[in-house]
Amino acid sequence: MNLKRIGHVAICVQDLDRAAAFYQNLGMELVWKDPDWAYLKAGEDGLALLSPNYEQAGPHFGFIFHDRAEVDVAYNRLKTARVHVTHIHEHRDGTASFYGRDPEGNWFEYLYEPVESEE
Repeated sequence: MNLKRIGHVAICVQDLDRAAAFYQNLGMELVWKDPDWAYLKAGEDGLALLSPNYEQAGPHFGFIFHDRAEVDVAYNRLKTARVHVTHIHEHRDGTASFYGRDPEGNWFEYLYEPVESEE
């Protein structure tokens, strides 16, 4: 399996509303906002803003997959290679993901993001 692209970067912010407004003023589109995180896009690229209360992984970068089965294959391959990974989480918006750590302790995410059909 070859990774195709990095789909988003996640950063920590102290004031979620202020940070979201700042990036929207730079021209990014606000896609999702919860009390503890927000997701913005510039074209196909995403920026996740994580508040101090966000309970998942901290700053990280995410690889996007459009085939759910690829996430399972990648998860099993990484576990077999003894890479530290979290469990796969099915999200309420139809996506699914898991986090892993590289040898330097940096977090990464493998994220299944369905392709929207054009009708």
